[in-house]
Amino acid sequence: MEQYKKDFIDFMVESQVLTFGDFTTKSGRKTPFFVNTGNYDTGKKISKLGEFYAETIKDRYGLDFDLVYGPAYKGIPLAVTISSAIYSMFDKNIGFTFNRKEAKNHGEGGSFVGYKLADKQKVIIVEDVITAGTAMRENLPILKDAADLSIEAIIVSVDRMEKGTGDLSAIQEIEKDYQIPVHPIVSIDEVVDYLYNREVNGKVIIDDETLARIKAYRAQYGI
Repeated sequence: MEQYKKDFIDFMVESQVLTFGDFTTKSGRKTPFFVNTGNYDTGKKISKLGEFYAETIKDRYGLDFDLVYGPAYKGIPLAVTISSAIYSMFDKNIGFTFNRKEAKNHGEGGSFVGYKLADKQKVIIVEDVITAGTAMRENLPILKDAADLSIEAIIVSVDRMEKGTGDLSAIQEIEKDYQIPVHPIVSIDEVVDYLYNREVNGKVIIDDETLARIKAYRAQYGI
C-alpha cells in the first residue's frame, strides 16, 4: 500500500473521522464502522485533507485537467482545499467550482460559483463519500447542461465497498450508469488490513473482536 494511503488512514483515526463501534446508517443498517467527515473541522485538518486528495488525483488520474467541482455542501470546502493543494504541491494552477442548492436570480446569477464552466474543459468531481449516489445523479446532469464538459473522474475519500439497492455498490452503479471512473483515497479493505492489530496513539484500533464484526457486516452487505 502506498505511504500516502497509510498516512491518510492514520489521519482519519486521529481526526475522529473514522471510528469503530455500533452505528446505524441512514438506510438503517447496523454498522461497526462509521466515517464522519464533519470532523474535518479546523484549518489544519482541511488543509491536510486537500493534500491527500491532491496526491490521489495525481496518482490515479494525473494533472491534465482544468478544474475540480465540489457538489454542495460538503464538496465546497473540498474543491477549494484540493485546488490549493494541487497548486502548492505540484505547481499546477487549476480552477474550482461548486454549485448553489438554489439558483441565484440576482447579481451575477446562475447555479455555479467559481471558475467559469466552458466547453471542452476536463473536470474532476470531488466528494467525501458516495453512499447512495444521490448527489452524483443530481449534479452530473446539471454539469452536462451547463457546458460540453468532459467529466474525467470522481474522487472520494473512502469506498465502503457496500451494496446499494442491488448487488452493486453505489460507486459501481455510478461507474456503470455514467461510464465515469470513481477513485477512492482508500477502500474499507485497505483500512482494515492496515489497522488490524495496529496501534494509533497507543491504542489498537481493530482487534480480533472488531475484525470479526467487520467481517460479518461485510459478508452481509459487502461487494
